[in-house]
Amino acid sequence: MKQKSLLGFDIGSSSIKAALLDAETGELIASATSPAGEMKIDSSRIGWAEQDPEAWWHHVIRATKMILEKTGKESSDLLAIGISYQMHGLVIVDRNMQVLRPSIIWCDSRAVDIGNEAVNALGEEYCLGNCLNSPGNFTASKLRWVKENEPELYKRIHKFMLPGEYIALKLTGEIRSTVSGLSEGIFWDFREKKLAGKIIQHYGIDRSLIPDIAPTFSIQGKLTSEAAGELGLQSGVPVAYRAGDQPNNALSLNVLNPGEVAATAGTSGVIYGVTDRPLSDRRSRVNPFAHVNYSQDHPNIGVLLCINGTGILYSWLRQTLLDSRYTYDELNQMAGAAETGALGLLCYPYGNGAERSLANQEIHAHFSGINFNIHTKGHLIRAAQEGIVFSFRYGLDIMKEMGMDIGIVRAGAANLFQSEVFRTAFVNTCGVALEMYNTDGAQGAARGAGLGAGYYDTPAEAFKGLKLIGKMSPDRILSRRYEEIYRHWKVNLEKMLND
Repeated sequence: MKQKSLLGFDIGSSSIKAALLDAETGELIASATSPAGEMKIDSSRIGWAEQDPEAWWHHVIRATKMILEKTGKESSDLLAIGISYQMHGLVIVDRNMQVLRPSIIWCDSRAVDIGNEAVNALGEEYCLGNCLNSPGNFTASKLRWVKENEPELYKRIHKFMLPGEYIALKLTGEIRSTVSGLSEGIFWDFREKKLAGKIIQHYGIDRSLIPDIAPTFSIQGKLTSEAAGELGLQSGVPVAYRAGDQPNNALSLNVLNPGEVAATAGTSGVIYGVTDRPLSDRRSRVNPFAHVNYSQDHPNIGVLLCINGTGILYSWLRQTLLDSRYTYDELNQMAGAAETGALGLLCYPYGNGAERSLANQEIHAHFSGINFNIHTKGHLIRAAQEGIVFSFRYGLDIMKEMGMDIGIVRAGAANLFQSEVFRTAFVNTCGVALEMYNTDGAQGAARGAGLGAGYYDTPAEAFKGLKLIGKMSPDRILSRRYEEIYRHWKVNLEKMLND
C-alpha cells in the first residue's frame, strides 16, 4: 500500500518552501527550498517592493521536483495540497488569467498616503471598529494606487488576488479567496460579517474584481492536468487549504485558541496572538485579521505585530558587509562570542519600508554607538540580533496596551530562532517563555490541507506529529540587564520618531 501524504507550499518573498508529510503519522517525509539563495525584490523607487508572480510559480515547480527526486514519483498517494503565502500582496490578472504587472508585495509602502486619506474620509470609528485596522498600505490601498496611477492597466483587470491565490490559480485554474485573506487586504467588515462595502465604495473598486469566497479549510479546486504535468504530480489532487503566512505559522504551531501566541523571524518578524475579542490599536500599529478558524460562532482573530526588517537585515549584513564569506551558523557563533549589549552598539532594524509598529513611519535602519577601537564583526552581528528583539519588545508593549495577555510564545526551530543569542535576548527582553517546535510554514500548510480535505476530523489528529523540542524561560539577572539596554534603545528610537 502506498504511503498517504500531504503537500504544503510556503510562498515567501525570499524563497518557496515545500514539505511532504506522512498523513498517518504527521511526520516529515521530505522538504525542499527554491531558490537556494534569496529571490530578488525589485525596488525601482524608495519604498517600492515588487516581485514577478511567475517567479513564484517557477520555484514551486522546482521545489516540487526536488521533493520527487528525493522520494520517487510513485512512493506516496498524495491526498491534498495546502498553500501558505506572503500576506498583503497584490496580483492582478486579465480575462486570460495573464498577470498584468509585477506583484506589489507586503513591504511596499507606496499606498500609505492613500490609506491615511481613507481613514480621514471614512473615520476612525468605521475603520477601527468595523475593519479593526486602518487601510494603511494593505491590498485594498495598493489596488487603489493602481487605479490612480495606471488607469489603462486597471481597466484590463479581471480579478485581483493575494499571492497564494495566484498559486492556487496556477494549480487549479480557479480564483478564490477566504474571509481570512480578504480581512488581511482590509476588505472585510467584522461588525457586519461581510465585505467592507464602505472601503470598496470609497476606493471605487468594482465588486466584480473581488474573488469568490471559499472556506479556509475546504476543497477549493483540483490540480489541473496542465499544472500536474509541470509539477510531475497526478491531476485531480484537491487544493484544500490556503492562508497568509502568519495565520498559517500559527496553525503550524497549533495556535488556534484565544490566549495562544506564535512567533516567527524570517524575512520579517512577527508575533501573532489569538483572541476572540474585536481588539484594535488606535494608530493601527498592530493589525487584527480573521484567523484561519474564524467563524460567526467562533470569531477568532489573530492580532499581528510585524517587523519588516528581520531576516532581511541579517541577510543584508551577511551579503553586503561581510561579502557572503560566512554561513548563518558562523554568524550566530560570532554573535555568541560578543558581550551582551554588544559593548553599547545598538541596531534599529527599520530599513525595509514603512513600519506599521511605528505608525507607518519610514526611519530607515541605523547602527548607533559604533566605536572603531572596540567593536568587531561579532558585535555588529549581535547588535543586529538584539535590535530585532528590541523591535519585537516595542511592538509587544503595544499589544499588551490593547489588552493582549502574552505569557508563552511558540515558534518553529527556523530562521533567527535557531540562534541562541536571539532566543536568549527574546525571552529576557520580552519577559515571555519560549517553546520551540519541529515545524515550519510548509508543514503547517500540509496539515491544513489534511483538515480541509477531511482526512483529519480534528486539529488534534492533524498535529500528532508536532513535537516540542526545546523550552526557555527568562533569567532574573539577564532580564534586568536586557531591560536596561532596551530602555536606552527605546529612548534613541523615540528621538528618531520625533525628529
